[in-house]
Amino acid sequence: MPEKITMSAEGRLVVPDEPIIPFIEGDGTGVDIWPAAKLVFDAAAAKHNKRVAWKEVLAGEKAYKETGNWLPEETVDAFKEYLIGIKGPLTTPVGGGIRSLNVALRQLLDLYVCLRPVRWFKGVPSPVRHPELVDMVIFRENTEDVYAGLEVQSGTPEAVRLIEYLRDQMGWKIKDGSGIGIKPISEEGSKRLIRAAIKYAVSHGRKSVTLVHKGNIQKFTEGAFRNWGYELTREEFSDVAVGWDDCGGEPGDRVLVKDAIADITFQQVLTRPAEFDVVATTNLNGDYLSDALAAQVGGIGIAPGGNINYVTGHGVFEATHGTAPKYAGQDKVNPGSVILSGVLMFEHLGWEEVAADIVRALEATIAEKIVTYDFARLMEGAKEVKCSEFAQAIVDRL
Repeated sequence: MPEKITMSAEGRLVVPDEPIIPFIEGDGTGVDIWPAAKLVFDAAAAKHNKRVAWKEVLAGEKAYKETGNWLPEETVDAFKEYLIGIKGPLTTPVGGGIRSLNVALRQLLDLYVCLRPVRWFKGVPSPVRHPELVDMVIFRENTEDVYAGLEVQSGTPEAVRLIEYLRDQMGWKIKDGSGIGIKPISEEGSKRLIRAAIKYAVSHGRKSVTLVHKGNIQKFTEGAFRNWGYELTREEFSDVAVGWDDCGGEPGDRVLVKDAIADITFQQVLTRPAEFDVVATTNLNGDYLSDALAAQVGGIGIAPGGNINYVTGHGVFEATHGTAPKYAGQDKVNPGSVILSGVLMFEHLGWEEVAADIVRALEATIAEKIVTYDFARLMEGAKEVKCSEFAQAIVDRL
């Protein structure tokens, strides 16, 4: 009997054996990768006597064609009501209106954590020598920073007034004709993100949390993010975590909380990836970093993502790549990103055995060099298969 996922009074998800989960098929190649992913999800769940009652909701091009709205209110309401959802890639409308449907969903549902685990699967082609050393979990703040969309366009009356105000009241030297953007970083937003990262590190047996920031230049935004992270560690987690300065880099059996400048981090995740475990960072840094790390382990074609509010219980899991419309309907592209996002979703629901089986079967499929075109062209002796055939191969190995 299909039932809603709910939140208990203690703040835990209550998940029935047949939860109702809204999904957005996705634009472009969504028509290919969603059915492939669903095949895997249903087979893995059935193996453990569970089932998902899938509920389609609309967003993107399909929604616009049917309703005249890129993101119907009914879709947002469904995600609010059923707590957990999953989606394929969405087209960003060109011109006016919503600047990004993905960002809009995150902000409307206050999904303040963008969760991006990055690890290598044996056999996946990689541009680095030791991709097996990459095993990181990125916690990217999802609602603030430049993604808040607080901008005024160059030459507009709003921009002229803002420039005049900043010159007169702040003494800032800003060139005429500038576009202006505001970068809010709050204590509340920073601490709830870092809190989630530390809790994850503790519950998953991880060794460290690295606060990645550009605080040497942006002292009162990114620098504050760093400082609030250390403050939070002392105030709320002193029994299970400790800051670098408070232990000299010797945390004992506690999680080590440390920090790194963003640009140096980009170098060190290439040269010393084993030194990074859980990473907590601001919105723009997290966007760059998660995609760069994905490239080290095979590309965003198999990079999963989840957008979560750990307080309300809401979560939307998503493919992290674009819509690739030129391949739509060709049954060609890699469905790995949606499949692994589903793995994240099942782990979040507490269906660990379902998630583990999908990962094991995916690894076995790739190890046998049964892969879609994107991997086949980079692997010797690979058997190139269609998107749907790749999904079936995973199911056969469940």
